[in-house]
Amino acid sequence: MSGIYVHVPFCKSKCTYCDFASYPEKLAKAESYFACLYREIKGRGMQLKDKVFDTVYIGGGTPSIVDADLIVGTLRQIRNCFNLTKNAEITIEINPGTITEEKVKKYKSVGINRFSIGLQTGFNDQLERLNRIHTAKDFLLCTNLLKGENYSADVLIGLHDQTAEQVQKTLQLAIAGGVSHVSVYALTPEVGTPIYSDYLNGLLPSDDETAELYETAKNYLKENGFEMYEVSNFAKKGYESKHNMNYWERGEYIGVGVSASSFIDGRRFTNSYSVEEYMNAIILNKFPEISSEKIEGEDAEFEFIMLALRTKKGMSVTKFNALFGEDFAKKYAKALQKEAKYIDFDGETLKIKEEYMYVQNSIITEFMN
Repeated sequence: MSGIYVHVPFCKSKCTYCDFASYPEKLAKAESYFACLYREIKGRGMQLKDKVFDTVYIGGGTPSIVDADLIVGTLRQIRNCFNLTKNAEITIEINPGTITEEKVKKYKSVGINRFSIGLQTGFNDQLERLNRIHTAKDFLLCTNLLKGENYSADVLIGLHDQTAEQVQKTLQLAIAGGVSHVSVYALTPEVGTPIYSDYLNGLLPSDDETAELYETAKNYLKENGFEMYEVSNFAKKGYESKHNMNYWERGEYIGVGVSASSFIDGRRFTNSYSVEEYMNAIILNKFPEISSEKIEGEDAEFEFIMLALRTKKGMSVTKFNALFGEDFAKKYAKALQKEAKYIDFDGETLKIKEEYMYVQNSIITEFMN
């Protein structure tokens, strides 16, 4: 499986926790940016003409902030330039405060068949504190426009003074809206973001408190028919995100647009984070890459292990041995013994026990060489 990621670096306002390449002040450049994006898609399509792609994911920023015709043009260009499978999963991220019936119609007209809604929390005071532009009511209006479609909600835990009851009520709102998939992310206070000051001042929940909020979310979702298939992702049966699963299975993907990363033929490379640098490179008929590295040897092995252990199904030892020409059980015998309490290992499949998934990083690091 292979995926295409498209980055739209525009939004109406910057959320207090956002560390992504998103620029509210540059929205006026959207048309020029998309003209460059179409050119990059054409160039990458020619470069990758022998590859087949199964998923497209349009993320940001806020893709739903720009004129829907620009999204329509992007999908048409992708279909013209890439070998996209007939029943490809095509996702767009949307903010409930920016969506309209007309936009939804245009998205569907070019085959968008999955919508990822940024709910974050069901409490308006928390949304305002995060500098989100929507309300809980906007979320329900958005889901009403998407009735009958495949749509997901993103939820944040670890917010100021957030309680287990609030997490449960937020999930209750998402489920009432008819979602078939929920992503539960722990707030990460990145250096340079406004919320980082709150973290330094001890105003955010501790790691242990956030872990308890995660358990609340996981248990509530399970009671309501949503199974965890990756540490942060829960879905009704058959509604898992194929695009994200491709990342966790260490599949190939090409990223286009500002800050987009790619992993093709064992090489990982990333585009410029600057809208101006990106556009200048495209105008000069250059790919806007700012970093590139070949991932091989033990780095590739660890990536494979780390990504697989994020998922509920875990890692296939047979696949590992075939890919890397190693005897996994022999090479990692010490780590397997040390982490025995936290893992299930039957010789063929390695998994982290569900009750320890939230603290997986400390377990996974034992498999670093």
